[in-house]
This record gives sequence, structure tokens and C-alpha cells, in this order.
Amino acid sequence: MRISLIAAALVALPLLTACGGGDDKPASVSQAEVSKALQNGGLGDAKLADCAAKIFVDEGISQDGLRLMIKNDTKTAAAADIEALGMTKDDADKARAATNKIVSDCLK
Repeated sequence: MRISLIAAALVALPLLTACGGGDDKPASVSQAEVSKALQNGGLGDAKLADCAAKIFVDEGISQDGLRLMIKNDTKTAAAADIEALGMTKDDADKARAATNKIVSDCLK
């Protein structure tokens, strides 16, 4: 069970970082929106998605980075390099750090 939860957390990041079209000045992305995107992207456990969303937001990922995370237009789950999906290096580093925290903090 724990292994499948860890695998789900690791799969969730690329699912959330799919590229999409740009908006002029979209509204701020909330923690609830990140959680919903995680759940819609295949992370079915709402409690785990809420925990993961809190960590992604608390890690300080920019609004542009969070917007990329919640877009699922192209569903490029196989992409290994989140920078190639449109995130800045800084946001990609924060997203990787958040993923490590999710594994250690949310999968207890």
C-alpha cells in the first residue's frame, strides 16, 4: 500500500506540469485548485491530495508555476524533466523539493 502511494505521489508531479496555452492575467491559483488538479490527475485520495497541495504552495512555487501544474491540456505524464514542460528552473527545483516532502510528510 505504501509503495503504491509513493508511486502515486511521484506520478502526480508530471501529470500536473503539462504545458497549456497562456492566459493574459489569470487569477491566483489556490491550494484547493492544486488539490483538485491532483485528484483529477489520478491521485484519488483527497486527504493525500490536500497534503500535497499544501506542500506545493508552501514551497513557494510561483503563480505561473502553479498554473502550469494545474493544466492538464496535453497530459504528458511520461515527461521526466519538468523544466522542459515550461517551469522555470527555480520553480522546477521547488517542485522537486515539494515532491520529496510529500513522500516524507504526506505518506505516513
